[in-house]
Amino acid sequence: MAQVAVTINGRNYRIACEDGQEEHLTQLAAYLNGKVEELVSAVGQIGDTRLLVMAGLLIADELSDANAELSDAERQSVQIRDQAASEAEVALVGQIDVLAGRINAIAAALEAS
Repeated sequence: MAQVAVTINGRNYRIACEDGQEEHLTQLAAYLNGKVEELVSAVGQIGDTRLLVMAGLLIADELSDANAELSDAERQSVQIRDQAASEAEVALVGQIDVLAGRINAIAAALEAS
């Protein structure tokens, strides 16, 4: 198990992670630290615990928005797929009608001869 040193709000933390996840954890910590820095700029140093709770809530809000956008995109994808399938069915029925007409014409010609 690997350990990574991260800095949040000027404090250093050693965090354990799975081998190979060090860079990802470092990026996540940098993102969290950025949120904390934004809050410090807006409200000042109000304590690590409050800052981390507020930063966590901001990130949870971002995640909620991203999940809602993903759900909307999935719904739109299903609608587009269903519409395309419906249009393909209409086109296929039209082609079958044309072929049936040609077959009937050939059959009529064969009967007449």
